[in-house]
Amino acid sequence: MDFETLEVGYDIPARPGQRIDQILTPALVVDLDRFEHNLRRMRDFVARTGLRLRAHAKTHKSADIARMQIEEGGACGICCQKVSEAEAFVRAGITDILVSNEVWGEARTDRLARLAAKARIIVCVDDVRSVDQLSQAALRHGATLEVLIEIDCGAHRCGVAPGSVAVELAQAVKHAPSLRFEGVQAYQGSLQHVEDPIERRQKVEAAARATRTTVEMLAAAGMECHTVGGAGTGSFAMDAALGVINELQCGSYIFMDAHYDQVEEEGGGRPGGMENSLFVLAGVTSTAIAGRPVCDAGLKALAVDSGLPRVDRARIQYVRASDEHGVLDDPESVLDVGDRLLLVPGHCDPTCNLHDWYVAVRGDRVEAIWPVTARGKLF
Repeated sequence: MDFETLEVGYDIPARPGQRIDQILTPALVVDLDRFEHNLRRMRDFVARTGLRLRAHAKTHKSADIARMQIEEGGACGICCQKVSEAEAFVRAGITDILVSNEVWGEARTDRLARLAAKARIIVCVDDVRSVDQLSQAALRHGATLEVLIEIDCGAHRCGVAPGSVAVELAQAVKHAPSLRFEGVQAYQGSLQHVEDPIERRQKVEAAARATRTTVEMLAAAGMECHTVGGAGTGSFAMDAALGVINELQCGSYIFMDAHYDQVEEEGGGRPGGMENSLFVLAGVTSTAIAGRPVCDAGLKALAVDSGLPRVDRARIQYVRASDEHGVLDDPESVLDVGDRLLLVPGHCDPTCNLHDWYVAVRGDRVEAIWPVTARGKLF
């Protein structure tokens, strides 16, 4: 980004070269050393296992980060969750995208088909009616859409039953004009945050059995699955070892969050040896009540659906959030007005969607500013 051309007063929290203590708070901060560690860890994992990585961009919603994942991090492309999100990434030059969700309605299917003229577009289905909608849209726009059959392998959210029901839906895709059957979507989101590794492995193995059965039945019906997609940050190592998934859809690995701090790897530590690289930098604005300082990062700066943020500082806790304020527990009264704190969000994905910019730092200096390209792209 050319900061010299920005108008005076342009709403960015910092500029490259500034010190961390000059960043306007609250700000979404990426520690580049830790971020690059996570990028390398996943790149080396997929190189070692021979799996594909389709990094989930719903986590960061940033074209800059997506490009790094593809160019430096071993990813073959990205996942998005919504059509408008995919549109934002295609405009930014990302050309291999799975919409890992169901797309319904003529307005959305038309927009998706138009994207297929500019990029490889894959989409999930779990309803024969959406097969017809996608086919008609692709025909109208002279496009081809690739399709994954989403199966319910344990999350009980989206997806048809594994086995024969999935085969019937795949046959409908195979015979639909301008659609190409690509394989199976077998993501099990609910197991990603199962904290106990033994329980998590049991759930991963159950999902793998359902997926394997479906893939074998599809092959018997003459439909080869080029893609069997799934896995996530909490399960990718287990999924890889079972040999069913061939395309990982990890997203949070690039940042991690306080919720993932509770997810134990089988050998101990965080999944994949990843590190917390995403923080909300907050400033202390009040110490009027002894032991209860207040910072400027509240609900508009942090998602708390998976718990309150962790303060990256000993003996300080974040105990309550309101719209613009975060109340802290500081039993030794060490904080003063103007002090800075790094907060590890409870849930990284929705936290990122609350901000316009990432401030990428190395050491005590700002190195880059990245826009949150697809912020608010929810339809």
